[in-house]
Amino acid sequence: MRQGLQGKTIATGAKNRETGKVTARVIHSVDGETLLGFIDQVLEPDATVYTDEARGYKGVDREHESVNHAVSEYVREMALVNGIESFWSMLKRGYHGVYHHHISPKHLERYICEYAGRHNLREADTLDQMWEVVARLVGKRVLYKELTEG
Repeated sequence: MRQGLQGKTIATGAKNRETGKVTARVIHSVDGETLLGFIDQVLEPDATVYTDEARGYKGVDREHESVNHAVSEYVREMALVNGIESFWSMLKRGYHGVYHHHISPKHLERYICEYAGRHNLREADTLDQMWEVVARLVGKRVLYKELTEG
């Protein structure tokens, strides 16, 4: 495991530059198999992939450009990851500004999904946002026991 990740829950995400939509989730590792699997699941086969310099992205089997933050490179022509980094920043501000407490690894996926949903609906008017949220709730429930076990 990379230095700095020990004891941390790992998440990854992608932001579609055409639609502005974010897909994000908790992952178990930053290895190539995991990151490339995420890319294959959420991106169209002809999409260009823009990443940071993490080793797990080596071997992307499509057009790929990366920026090297270790040498203060944040933008090179179309290569930048500012969109998804902005999403993570919003999630962290929400965490510190709203919740103030430790978010357990067990529930982190739920918080990430909540913030991705907020991000993806942010340009809709309030009534459309409400209808979308209610529509996604149909047939779903989380019992208190599920939330508190383990």
